[in-house]
Amino acid sequence: MFAQAMSRKLLALAPVFVFAAVGFAQTSNIQGDVKGPDGKPLQGAQIKLDRTDIKQSFNVKTDKKGHFLYANLPTGVYNVTLIVDGKEVSQMAGVRPRPGDNPPLAFDLSKPPEPVAAAGAPGAAPAKEDTAMTKEQRAEYERKLKEQEAAMAKDKALQDAFNAGMEAKNAKNFPVAVENLEKASTMAPTQHVVWAQLGESYMGLADSKSGAEQQGNIDKGIAAYAKAVELKSEDPNYHNNYALALAKGKKLDLAQAELTRAAQLDPPQAGKYYYNLGAVYVNTNQSEAAETAFKKAIELDPNYADAYYQLGLVLIGRATVGADQKMAAPAGTADALQKYLAMRPDGANAEGAKALLEQLGASVQTSFERPGAPKAAKQPANQKKSK
Repeated sequence: MFAQAMSRKLLALAPVFVFAAVGFAQTSNIQGDVKGPDGKPLQGAQIKLDRTDIKQSFNVKTDKKGHFLYANLPTGVYNVTLIVDGKEVSQMAGVRPRPGDNPPLAFDLSKPPEPVAAAGAPGAAPAKEDTAMTKEQRAEYERKLKEQEAAMAKDKALQDAFNAGMEAKNAKNFPVAVENLEKASTMAPTQHVVWAQLGESYMGLADSKSGAEQQGNIDKGIAAYAKAVELKSEDPNYHNNYALALAKGKKLDLAQAELTRAAQLDPPQAGKYYYNLGAVYVNTNQSEAAETAFKKAIELDPNYADAYYQLGLVLIGRATVGADQKMAAPAGTADALQKYLAMRPDGANAEGAKALLEQLGASVQTSFERPGAPKAAKQPANQKKSK
């Protein structure tokens, strides 16, 4: 029948929501604004960022609005020096950027200048202390310095691998993404975000393969997501994405458990997680389980239009045709499709919903009031219209 064929086709298109992973945890940024002696934005001024907890330095210039930004900066302690025409004119010492974005610093040369540290050595230990070191202290100092330099080099290699992996993933170049994120995972095995992005890259790579090669990539994606969940078990997005990977691997009981856990961790989004669970069941031909999941999504979010539509599709998939050639669908089928149309009269699935209702012999409304729209005042039955 037309309706059954359409329902099978549309059921396979039930979308799922992949939630983005959080950003890389070890970087921050330093930004700010520079005003010249006239109080106007100063373009082309140099900002020198000298890290004081280990030996490391970065440079950036202000744009035409006097703004500067250095992103993907290793977290640490910095002296931030403003250089104009080759001269150090102001400095902020001991700046500690937090991971992620930070509030802007402000250099204003129209105000009295701030003290500037000794040129060429902001934050460095005074020579007097240096010469006072014993031979043993000097050896210990040099040992720690080498350790810090090695750690700095490792951090840079990690950041480079992660950034290259993310750039490739965003460009859907999944082989390169996997290569770089695998490298990052060996350098930082406790970074949950690396494992999450590696999992997503393996699943993307699996979509371009078939047979045993596809299954191999799915298995690797599942393993990477499992590691992300292990490292950050309180993140509902990881549980959601892990569940979708498990579903691709046909591990449905585990997928259901992960989506249920995501809903428990994030009640406001619980409807979406159960919708995802319904989609998993739809695409594995488990009609009754899908019906239960979509109903749960609606219970948690009564305004979830797509959940009503998918519920209608699941139910109509179990419709029968009698001797009179009339279609009989389970109770609630027409109500679910009508509910979708009431919420999304111009939605992407509106025409499909109308076609299915016609197959059921149900009346299709030609106009709907959008939820929350003001209702027109009703005229009393015994009131005459004015001429």
